[in-house]
Amino acid sequence: MADGTPGLAGRARAGDPPPWFEAHVFVCCNRRPDGHKRGSCAAKGSEGLRDYMKARAKELGLSGVRINMAGCLDRCEFGPTVVIYPEGVWYKVETKNDVDEVLAAHLVAGGRVPRLMLTEHHVPPPKEPKRQTDERTREQRGEEGGAA
Repeated sequence: MADGTPGLAGRARAGDPPPWFEAHVFVCCNRRPDGHKRGSCAAKGSEGLRDYMKARAKELGLSGVRINMAGCLDRCEFGPTVVIYPEGVWYKVETKNDVDEVLAAHLVAGGRVPRLMLTEHHVPPPKEPKRQTDERTREQRGEEGGAA
C-alpha cells in the first residue's frame, strides 16, 4: 500500500477459479437516522441511483458487470459512495449524469472519472475511543467515574 503496509493486491493464486464477474460494483444504500452527524448514502439518494445504474448497465450490455447494493461502506460523509472491484476505485455519485459518466468511462472504456473519485484524502473523521465516550456520558449524567 502507499503507506508501506502490506496490501491485498496480487492475492490470486494458480488454481483459483476465474472471477465470476469482470467488475463488481457496490453502491452504498445504508440508512442512518435523520440528522445523524455522519449522514447516510440512502438519505442522499443512493437507492434510486443504484436502481438507475443497474438499468443503465443492462441497457449498455455490460453482461460481465454486477451492480449490488451494499451496507455501510464507511465513507458516509462523502456519499453516495460506489466502489468498483477488482480495481478498488471509489466514486461519489450524486446524479444520474454521474452514474452515466462512471459507467461509460470506467466500465465501458476502462478509464476513470477523476472529478468523482474518492481518494486517500477523503477519510472519515477518527472515531472517539469507547472509554472516553463512556466517561463523557457518566459526566453528563452527573455520575462519578473511576475504576470499578
